[in-house]
Amino acid sequence: MAWIYLSIAIVFEVAFALGTNAAKGFTRLWPSVFTVVSAVIGVFFLSLALKTLDVGVGYTVWTGVGAVGTVIFGALLYKEKITKGKLLSFLAIIAGVALLRLTSG
Repeated sequence: MAWIYLSIAIVFEVAFALGTNAAKGFTRLWPSVFTVVSAVIGVFFLSLALKTLDVGVGYTVWTGVGAVGTVIFGALLYKEKITKGKLLSFLAIIAGVALLRLTSG
């Protein structure tokens, strides 16, 4: 169940990051509300996951996969470029997350 909670937390981590961009420095009301709500829900589900997972594993997966998701959706929504360097970095993060998943009970 912890990995399901962590997956939900990751979705809200990505939503939080994308909302932060849309909020334009918290000068736009509804994107700002969306950002704060996403952050709260994401941290809540992360805390549920960390009841079972080691904090080092849970937090690393949360931030790593969240970062990859943010860059992918940033490219789709905000037309940000995905360079070869970014792509290589994503692959390294995904490999690290997979290894953490395989080696943590």
